[in-house]
Amino acid sequence: MYIYKSFGVKGILSFSGGHIAWLTLWMTAVAALYYYTDGSVFYVSWIPVSVIGTAVAFYVGFKNNQSYDRMWEARKIWGAIVNSSREWGTAVKGYSIGGFEGKEALSDQELDEIKTRLIHRHIAWLYQLRLNLLVPTEWEHINQGFHVARTTENRMKRFGLGLIKDRDHEDVIQRCTSKEEQAIMADKKNKATFLVDRQGEDLKALYEAGVIDSFRHTSLQKILGDLYIHQGRCERIKKFPFPRQYANMSFIFVSIFIFLLPFGLLPQFAEMGSYGIWVAIPILVVVSWIYMMMELIGDYSENPFEGLGNDIPMLSLCRTIEIDLRQMLDEKEIPPGIEANNGVLM
Repeated sequence: MYIYKSFGVKGILSFSGGHIAWLTLWMTAVAALYYYTDGSVFYVSWIPVSVIGTAVAFYVGFKNNQSYDRMWEARKIWGAIVNSSREWGTAVKGYSIGGFEGKEALSDQELDEIKTRLIHRHIAWLYQLRLNLLVPTEWEHINQGFHVARTTENRMKRFGLGLIKDRDHEDVIQRCTSKEEQAIMADKKNKATFLVDRQGEDLKALYEAGVIDSFRHTSLQKILGDLYIHQGRCERIKKFPFPRQYANMSFIFVSIFIFLLPFGLLPQFAEMGSYGIWVAIPILVVVSWIYMMMELIGDYSENPFEGLGNDIPMLSLCRTIEIDLRQMLDEKEIPPGIEANNGVLM
């Protein structure tokens, strides 16, 4: 997530500078052909070009709205994860009091161990869910053609996952789970699901041991159900791509419009005189660049768990929750919050 109020010139050029180069070459080439040959050969009425431009603007606007909805929904889901996590920590502290149904009450040390185990396992779930969501899918940019993949790799290094050391956060998962759980989890396809299921088994054992009563058992299970819902919603966004008929056709329509644009506008500028053809080049580049930028903004917003600068700051949210939960346990070693790097909060 970018944290600066606005993009600087450097940031804009870093995002779209390559497109400015080829747009300039294309517009200059068509202008040169128009200037040194019979202009009527390249004449296209401006009316159909303007109609195409209007249709493309509506189409790209629709795509960008839907891309933003996917990103904003992902942010709302992680906001709900923050709330449910705090609820889990508070409930575990308040409900694990022991000694129900005539059973012998547990010592304070035993209860503290139970609380720590349940809360630490939840911290592990947070980081594991993040790692699950960062696994690239076939339609994300990192798995596309050579140029797109290389560009994405460079952006990840400068404004994405390359800004952090993920191994440090995998260590959090290991520290917050037992050796037995790590051995079982190694063979699980969805490790986050396993951790929530493990919480449920632990609650069942605590209920049968009389540590929590039926009401508290049901309440804690309800929170686990909410966590499953949040996880499923994240996975729905991750595993179901933005429909390709909207994503890909938008790019094709923008390309067609950019291709036709100089043929429709150059005759209008030629009426100003021979110099008008050259004056048209920067104007054509700016108009084309605006359409290309609209396309790129939607394209890089549709996958909010891709590991790029436009993503949901999952790592920062995980660390915020971890700090809250560890402070609930009155732990002394509290990790620092995640700081933005290169203007990006991961």
